[in-house]
Amino acid sequence: MEMGAKEKNQQLYKPCNGIIAKKPPTSLQQDLQELRGSASSEPQFEMADIFFFCRRGVESILDDEVTKRFSSQELDSWNLLTRSNYNVRHISLRITVIWGLGVLVRYGVLLPLRVTLAVTGIGLLVVLTTLLGFLPNRELRFSLSEKIHLMCHRICVRALTAIITYHNRENKPKNGGICVSNHTTPIDVIILANDGCYSMVGQVHGGLMGMIQRAMVKSSPHIWFERSEVKDRHLVAKRLSDHVADKTKQPILIFPEGTCINNTSVMMFKKGSFEIACTVYPVAIKYDPRFGDAFWNSSKFGMVYYLLRMMSSWAVVCSVWYLPPMNREEGEDAVQFANRVKAAIAAQGGLVDLIWDGGLKRAKVKDAFKEEQQNLYSKVLLGEQDEEDLGDDQHLEDENPEEDERNQDPTKEQ
Repeated sequence: MEMGAKEKNQQLYKPCNGIIAKKPPTSLQQDLQELRGSASSEPQFEMADIFFFCRRGVESILDDEVTKRFSSQELDSWNLLTRSNYNVRHISLRITVIWGLGVLVRYGVLLPLRVTLAVTGIGLLVVLTTLLGFLPNRELRFSLSEKIHLMCHRICVRALTAIITYHNRENKPKNGGICVSNHTTPIDVIILANDGCYSMVGQVHGGLMGMIQRAMVKSSPHIWFERSEVKDRHLVAKRLSDHVADKTKQPILIFPEGTCINNTSVMMFKKGSFEIACTVYPVAIKYDPRFGDAFWNSSKFGMVYYLLRMMSSWAVVCSVWYLPPMNREEGEDAVQFANRVKAAIAAQGGLVDLIWDGGLKRAKVKDAFKEEQQNLYSKVLLGEQDEEDLGDDQHLEDENPEEDERNQDPTKEQ
């Protein structure tokens, strides 16, 4: 059954499938001329321009390509889960009976077994890594740590009934590099760690998460920052650089989007991870929503409730593509490098490549975004429209450098 699911999964997610067709980008000047319907290209204000901006505003409200990335992906058909049925189970008695049997199987059989496996995996990880920290031999400690991490992560993967198809394993991240991936859910870490060991980057937490962090760092070189250190960009960059300079340490795993997206698109990558002088290993992850919604809406669900939702789903079916390693080219800055990596991940995973910052999930739109549109229109009126300006918002990432400095912290990308 598992092999059959993997074969179907491999056929389902091809790089050319799933990409939402978009209108080719055009300049603001071309759009206005099309609306005016005049052969004259004289730069002047016309009343029709008002209707143009009104139309664009209504289009943005009806089909907002940003905020809809922060809600669950819509399904073409019902997958017998209550959270996605929209009262479909009430259509007929037969469907109601099938749905009821599914509830009994998922909550009465699968959920207890999965919770047991999850507790076992996390418990073993904490206990064994803590004991491993007492070994004096560094090489032996790191060698055993890799085996323990792989074992515990694979137990946790079984707790989710995850069916994962890995592609192009010859491109797996190597020591001394940084692995970057699109981000849908916290279990992205488990999905990747099931096939190899990584050094995690993040802020120090308390409670159960803090206990796991303290245990992991005793046996493996993970990078945890205190709350007061997170805002120190130079300290963060130095610790990351020192880590990748040591070729004996595992590759760093970072999610540059900084937040979870619903697996239909890839949003702006923070540039902090791409300022480090090392090889970047892009990874694309694509989930099959028919078996369960992997997207974590952190503003709506807590971590424990989300994990229970995942464990009460049918399964977690996904594909992982290891892309060829990439390095910064001569004359390429960190933003351009980040965009190039992001485009490669989006193309391979069949995702929409968006320029918008994932921080819009909780923050208001930056004033720079509004000013950019005003500047573009003023250039049209003055006849100074730049021929290279496509899509009206191609250079928004370079605006508002103060805000960008606050957002580029790699520790926020986990």
